[in-house]
Amino acid sequence: MNIAFSLLLPRDELSVLAVRRVCGNALSDLGVHPDCGDDIELALTEACTNVLKHARGSSDEYEVSLEITESTCDIRVEDKGTGFSSDDIGDELVNETAEGGRGIHLMKALVDKVSFVSKPRSGTVVHLEKELVCEEGSVLARLCDCSPKGRGSLSSSEGRGSLRTG
Repeated sequence: MNIAFSLLLPRDELSVLAVRRVCGNALSDLGVHPDCGDDIELALTEACTNVLKHARGSSDEYEVSLEITESTCDIRVEDKGTGFSSDDIGDELVNETAEGGRGIHLMKALVDKVSFVSKPRSGTVVHLEKELVCEEGSVLARLCDCSPKGRGSLSSSEGRGSLRTG
């Protein structure tokens, strides 16, 4: 089971609120536990805000792609800016006491995996991944249980990720 969508957004502060609500509503409607959904929304907000602040030489748009599987939420935030060297985001350059620079640490604390792919003059992709925790009887759990006998249901013994419920 795979649910995916992509949004092409203007580089405007209101777009961050819009994408956060779209993502949050999708996760909530699927029955993702509120704490898990809140973590994803906040990490997404940080990634999008970084596009607005740091994507120099960029077009007036950026793209957010979201993919929800039976066990994970995978988000990509892509801009077409000038890019940066991955050395620029090293821990030694991030001052946790300053106003700026805490977003990367926050994203890393909220999701399971954060990565950056940046190429000079081609832009940057921020990739966020989080294992989902769902409410008991969630829509997502029911969508993943493909047959009446549970065949195709999520179980680690079949080599597929297991759906966690909270």
